[in-house]
Amino acid sequence: MDALPLDLMLNAFITLFVTIDPLGLAPIFLAITSGASKNERLRIAFRSVITAAFILISFALIGQAILSVLGISLGAFRIAGGILLFVIAFEMVFEKRKERKSKSAQKALTDDEIHNIAVFPLAIPLISGPGAISAVLLLSSKSADWVEQGSVLFIIFVVLALVLLMFSLASPVEKLLGSNGRNILTRLLGVLLAALSIQFIVDGVKSIMAG
Repeated sequence: MDALPLDLMLNAFITLFVTIDPLGLAPIFLAITSGASKNERLRIAFRSVITAAFILISFALIGQAILSVLGISLGAFRIAGGILLFVIAFEMVFEKRKERKSKSAQKALTDDEIHNIAVFPLAIPLISGPGAISAVLLLSSKSADWVEQGSVLFIIFVVLALVLLMFSLASPVEKLLGSNGRNILTRLLGVLLAALSIQFIVDGVKSIMAG
């Protein structure tokens, strides 16, 4: 047995980094948390990453058993995630989220609101979405012993730490963009998020058809 499964760790890092895409999540986080204060953003960031870590680690350890017991295929999971993500994208493009928030612009986010945003859509399906869960399941299935399994878990923590770092930079970026820049970015990312959600659905349908 090798002292450190470096090939597996490198493969896991590349796979999860590309799948979760910390760099791409940063502007989406900025758009979703529009109107939140710096402290609220930090709380949302921490909660979303911790929630995503719990989800990914759970699937790394017992994911196959969970889906098997519930009778859920990864294809169905992708479709569900895609539909939910499309709803968020629609609100971003047509500023429904901003319209809703304007009614309580002077009010700080409550703990429940912070928790809800952190869980959906950040933790699920943006950070620990169908793609990330599929990648974790695949990497875990390739682990031959507890050392390799531990290496996969370590890489999950590393990638999520990068996500947290990118989220923490959202406020400085917002100051650079200004109000007009933020509105343009929100709509643009809404369109891209809509395309990503459709891709989730297409991948799910393909998976079900192939299965």
